[in-house]
Amino acid sequence: MVPFSVLDLSNIVQGGTAGDALHRSRELARHVEQLGYKRFWLAEHHNMTGIASAATAVVIGHVAAGTTTIRVGAGGIMLPNHAPLVIAEQFGTLAALFPGRIDLGLGRAPGTDQPTARALRRGHADTADTFPQDVVELQSYFQPAVAGQVVQAVPGAGIAVPIWLLGSSLFSAQLAAILGLPFAFAAHFAPDHLEGALRIYRERFQPSATLSRPYAMAAIQVYAADTDAAAQRLFTSLRQSFVALRRGTPGPLPPPVDSMEGRWSPLEEAGVNAAFREAVVGSPATVQAGLAAFLQRTGVDELMVSSAIFDHDARRHSFGLIAAARDELALTEPAFPSSNPAR
Repeated sequence: MVPFSVLDLSNIVQGGTAGDALHRSRELARHVEQLGYKRFWLAEHHNMTGIASAATAVVIGHVAAGTTTIRVGAGGIMLPNHAPLVIAEQFGTLAALFPGRIDLGLGRAPGTDQPTARALRRGHADTADTFPQDVVELQSYFQPAVAGQVVQAVPGAGIAVPIWLLGSSLFSAQLAAILGLPFAFAAHFAPDHLEGALRIYRERFQPSATLSRPYAMAAIQVYAADTDAAAQRLFTSLRQSFVALRRGTPGPLPPPVDSMEGRWSPLEEAGVNAAFREAVVGSPATVQAGLAAFLQRTGVDELMVSSAIFDHDARRHSFGLIAAARDELALTEPAFPSSNPAR
């Protein structure tokens, strides 16, 4: 069975607070843990009034402390915002507190606007160009310390924290292949290079001490409800939010609406549809068919589900329906092509 996981942005909803969002994230993690999801990842975004997970390592600790078996991690840490040693210490600490349950996904985008990126880096030059070197440096801090080593991550040295590379282009796919690391593609908002990135990653993969074969995951938006119409209505919250972001007026997640008519221009509608064209939205039957088609087409080893749903109970219900579709697929579908036969 292809494992299913969850990507959570800890959305702040209109009328709610960051504290509310963080508590809902923890409760959702407990819920999906019981439903058999494999991972629960949180993302680093800054200066976003609708996202509460900026201090990602802190939120991971909050979620991990409220769960028992599900893996909890970053999807991802935007490494150009940080010194590699700081991230090694943070995730070494998390792994010491929650052994065998912490993942570290790394991205090379700032996860914010340029003024905020400059504020985070306090005048340092853009370090996206040094991302490959920073990844290798970060990996080194998780190796066992050796005699005479001047700088160590404490905690961190000798602790096995799985590192993933994340991306929405071909760059990180190539780097993950060269370093022999697992790779996750962000098809939940930037699907343009999905097939190309997976192909490059698989074709160029070099076995490492971490992986003997490529392991690819993709994230997509999935919204499930009892009917197609109800699911499409839930999806309007994200659509409204994305339009606001593109207009330069981001804010808390709005409640769903019956129709997007009059809420976007034709150009904005086309942009939203392009960004979310991999989304699977509908009733249980529609979702099962959509997931089956996506898994068959991509052959990913793992699927990460993201959804920005205003009502928490509706979100819980959606993940329950998705888990049921996953279980049905495991019983009824032939084996999906996989980049990792040993999955």
